[in-house]
Amino acid sequence: MKLQILGVAFSLIFTTSCNQKGYNKIPQKSSETSPQENNQEFAPFPDYTEKTKKHATFNGKVSEFIWQIYQDKNAHYWFGTNHDGILSYDNNSLKHYTSKDGIGGNAVRAILEDQEGNLWFGTSNGLTNYNGNIFKNYTVADGLIDNEIWSLSIDRNGLIWIGTVGGVSTFNGKTFKTFEVPKPQIYNAEPMLSQNRVSDILIDKDNEIWFVNDGYGVTKYDGHTFEFYSKENGLTDNSVADLFEDSNGTIWIGTYYGGVSTYDGNDFTNFTEKGVIKGIETYNFFEDKKGNIWFSAENQGVYRYNGKEFKLYTMADGLATNGIQSIFQDHKGQVWFSTWDGLSLFDGTQIVNASEREPWTD
Repeated sequence: MKLQILGVAFSLIFTTSCNQKGYNKIPQKSSETSPQENNQEFAPFPDYTEKTKKHATFNGKVSEFIWQIYQDKNAHYWFGTNHDGILSYDNNSLKHYTSKDGIGGNAVRAILEDQEGNLWFGTSNGLTNYNGNIFKNYTVADGLIDNEIWSLSIDRNGLIWIGTVGGVSTFNGKTFKTFEVPKPQIYNAEPMLSQNRVSDILIDKDNEIWFVNDGYGVTKYDGHTFEFYSKENGLTDNSVADLFEDSNGTIWIGTYYGGVSTYDGNDFTNFTEKGVIKGIETYNFFEDKKGNIWFSAENQGVYRYNGKEFKLYTMADGLATNGIQSIFQDHKGQVWFSTWDGLSLFDGTQIVNASEREPWTD
């Protein structure tokens, strides 16, 4: 379960470095720090394997545990792993990067691309930038609030929002600012890692920012005031695992103990409570090019929602395992799933082991 991985990740921190609205009108606070001049830059490590029918490492898999799957504007694949660093495929060769090559930490939980084509990686030891040639890592020494990063998002102005185990920072490419996120007033809150951890940041179509607080529900910021969501006013669970906005503006909410629900701006709908969805631990929301919503339910498999009904895919349908850590659709329309035992993908007809379709194998 992802809960178990959170426990493992916590140990790595020490080894690797219905709609009540009325809690708002809280002023924003921030502090500013500029990056240090002695930030080191590293050239990428060369190709670690040639094209072959089997991968050189990881027991024949790209990685057994992948946190994030991403494809950049050049159609290059990037895989952020739990402890193996970053792997990428540039349509020619598979490459492997670790902390020895300049990335901050070997656990990579977030990947995004800015308007200039720079890639940003949220790692277990800092924020890493890749400009196509070199890696550059930023840490607390440069103004980041905490090195253990769990989420990244970028707003319409190009400002990067960084959720860490110690709170939130913003980065404009030159300067870090600490952004204080107030929480709902919750008694007997049970954070998994830290009461200050922000595990997910969603920037919606209105440029409002939603923060997932560890054990303390959700905080929304409209640029002026804060609004809070918890079990008291509609959430199924205060331990939220994932937030996602679909193309219709509906907010999907996955939790650790309360299943999946949606919020339309007025009302919450709990699909798990109605018995439509099996499993109480849900996350990894993704909308494909046809408007289907995909998400995983831990130990149950993957659901696809076509706007009318939910369809469940399991190991019986081709998934390597029923535990899924990320979902992503590539430029070809294939939907990728990172499982507890490597990668699976859906080609529009069936789910297969990605080793049968991976472009870097013959």
